[in-house]
Amino acid sequence: MQQPDFDRNLAAASIDTIRLLAADMVEKANSGHPGTPMEAAPIAYLLYTRHMRYNPANPDWPGRDRFILSCGHASALLYSMLHLTGYDLSLDDLKNFRQLGSPTAGHPEFGHAPGIETTTGPLGQGIAVAAGMAMGARFLQKRVSKELFDYNVYALCSDGDLMEGVASEAASLAGHLRLGNLICLYLDNKITIEGDTDLAFTEDVGTRFLSYGWQVLRVEGENVAEIDAAIKKAKHASRPSLIIARSHIGFGAPTKQDSHDAHGAPLGAAELQATKRAFGRDPEASFAIPAEVAKHMGEAKSRGAELEQAWQAAFAAEVANNQALAEWQLIAGGQLPAGWDTLPEFAPGEKLATRQASGKVLNALADKLPLFLGGSADLGPSNNTTIKDEKSFTGCVAGRNIHFGVREHGMGAIMNGLAHTPGLIPFGGTFMIFADYMRPPMRLAAMMGLGTIYVLTHDSIGLGEDGPTHQPIEQLPNLRAVPNLTVIRPCDATETAEAWKAAIANRRGPTALILSRQALPTLDRERYGRAEGVHRGGYVLAKEDGELQALIIASGSEVPLALEAREQLQQEGIGVRVVSLPCWELFEQQSQAYRDEVLPPACGKRVAVEAASPFGWERYVGRCGKVVGMTGFGASGPAGKLFEHFGFTAANVARQVKDLLK
Repeated sequence: MQQPDFDRNLAAASIDTIRLLAADMVEKANSGHPGTPMEAAPIAYLLYTRHMRYNPANPDWPGRDRFILSCGHASALLYSMLHLTGYDLSLDDLKNFRQLGSPTAGHPEFGHAPGIETTTGPLGQGIAVAAGMAMGARFLQKRVSKELFDYNVYALCSDGDLMEGVASEAASLAGHLRLGNLICLYLDNKITIEGDTDLAFTEDVGTRFLSYGWQVLRVEGENVAEIDAAIKKAKHASRPSLIIARSHIGFGAPTKQDSHDAHGAPLGAAELQATKRAFGRDPEASFAIPAEVAKHMGEAKSRGAELEQAWQAAFAAEVANNQALAEWQLIAGGQLPAGWDTLPEFAPGEKLATRQASGKVLNALADKLPLFLGGSADLGPSNNTTIKDEKSFTGCVAGRNIHFGVREHGMGAIMNGLAHTPGLIPFGGTFMIFADYMRPPMRLAAMMGLGTIYVLTHDSIGLGEDGPTHQPIEQLPNLRAVPNLTVIRPCDATETAEAWKAAIANRRGPTALILSRQALPTLDRERYGRAEGVHRGGYVLAKEDGELQALIIASGSEVPLALEAREQLQQEGIGVRVVSLPCWELFEQQSQAYRDEVLPPACGKRVAVEAASPFGWERYVGRCGKVVGMTGFGASGPAGKLFEHFGFTAANVARQVKDLLK
């Protein structure tokens, strides 16, 4: 695909057009960041015209290279490139930059416009997602087809990206794995919103990345020949590459170049006109694209069509004799293998932690889903996230056990990159308390509708002696507050199996499985409600004997004590129904008739039981109900003692019900 040489005058005209389109977009919107697109235009031009494989007519072509704009505030750069190279993004879309309903949002949003590979904006996330994408490509190369998935992942990043810890976590792992298909280009402009980077950022970034095991190259940000040569070298490296470009924010703006004034605000009419004069353009013309530039940049369409046609021919020649490729095609197409949901059954009365049940189910799934992979933030034995008889992912060996290290934030973002890789179903585990460390990528996964799966164990004060630093209290309501994140807290091994089925089937958003450290009894489903009710979010676990007088609603490890409280109350002639409510999100998706059937509106005497913050439970217990929950941070001690100390006993739950009935 590489061109032997290029017309420097045409390149310069194209680069200046990219700069001015971005500046015009920000000016018309009276909002945005013009400086970074103006400095990054040479890099973007070279990537899209000389190095990247892509097809504007089919943005989702699996064999394409990926471009990640980690510094998402420079979105005007990406939109300019997509329009000029022939993606379905019109000039009117550019003129409607940052307007309600426009595909050209303030920061790139996955699914809003073709050619946007991931949602970026929170700094550091893009480079970490790029590392996950590079891991995904390496996995497909080793496990499915070396030739068909031999693509590169490019990330454009800024000082802000490299200050964020998540970038360091991901870069460290990428260097360890020697991901030679990951190429990051760093705009070293020495400017942040508050002023010069010397205010807070004086480290030698290149030395840091050398210590991670990266190749580090340095270029001048305006020297297209140097940048071109560096990208060529990076593409043939056996380790990830960081290309440090000494660039100038707001390049070409007479009074705002190299100033933080060009960072987060329009240039202003007078400055923009002066900039256009400096580039030899009509100062009165906006969104102007010279004909020769349009023709030159538009050649990406025919070039991309040829590249994809060759890839499709290679795919057709290989798929008939490559079972792994045929399996990939099925799963990437949105289907799952027959029998994938035939999972282990658990004997009534068997006591095991839901994290242990999860480990058994996870391994059964791995036997049937060849593109199911993941690991833990150094807690595999505790999270039960290890796939037995499977190798580790090392970069050279594409095993399905990923060792993320103690990098929860990086793990979450890398999982997003894996989920962006066609066909892959990634999971990642940690203690539930540390979900706080990876909330930003969890939120982004929910925004993008990625099917990541979080295995969050040690879900309450039931973890015991590690104490309140490790006992999650407010995490459950925090996670439930994230739109499109499905949070499931099963009460026993059988519900855990159904929770995993729901998570695998959910390809429209992430799922968090909330699992216990302590052993829980497996319920007798001949006596109690069927665990398939998990898929409806909540169901009647134990129906009242006689007249319904009160409801006990619980999730997870508190369900058994709710059942015990019911037995005590029924012996006193009080008709009590126990409802297992493992997933609020799924329950809210059910019809009003079903929800009323489970939680009859006429029964206002309700007690919810959950060893977490009671925040949010008012939607189910109403103004007349009670919540047995946590109002503090827990304590250190054996789990049984803690449950008794904080009121999570059948006797206390029964007492709360009787108090309501007085």
